[in-house]
Amino acid sequence: MNEIERVIQLLSRLPGLGPRSARRAALHMINRRESLMQPLAQALKDAGEAIKICGTCGNLDTADPCGVCSNPARDGTILCVVEQVADLWALERTASFKGRYHVLGGVLSAIDGVGPEDLNISALVERCSGEVKEVILATNLTVEGQTTAHYIIERLEPTGVAVTRLAHGVPVGGELDYLDDGTLSAALQARRALG
Repeated sequence: MNEIERVIQLLSRLPGLGPRSARRAALHMINRRESLMQPLAQALKDAGEAIKICGTCGNLDTADPCGVCSNPARDGTILCVVEQVADLWALERTASFKGRYHVLGGVLSAIDGVGPEDLNISALVERCSGEVKEVILATNLTVEGQTTAHYIIERLEPTGVAVTRLAHGVPVGGELDYLDDGTLSAALQARRALG
């Protein structure tokens, strides 16, 4: 396999890039070697050497503890539990949450052979024995996400920590006619009083 084919093959492993998109991306980079390909290669090398997994929450950063965990302005009494780092980053983009996070590293899945010992759940329970007063479960609304949330609720019950869940239902700007039955059902069940 020559170098061009290797680049295409590696790019095609990225989410959202199939072989055709990988070929286009590779060609684009090759045509811009000095301004794009070489700086990108160096940035990937540097990132590979510098990025660490936060020993406290599981986030990715160049420092351990990460910037969120080491920020004294963040509220350490509230933890938001997410499945993956991408979920943490999505919540951070909103700039709405001022607490700290806990990344599970996946969800419980009997089919995939993922049990509680494969996730970062024991560390969550341990963190809740300290200053944490509330845990917000932000797992996805899939069967596996719901199963994981219920398991965490059971594990946290002895700690006395309040456990809440992200609201779910009709999205802002959503039209009822375009929503699936599960979303509409969840929205009806999670309704609240106005005023």
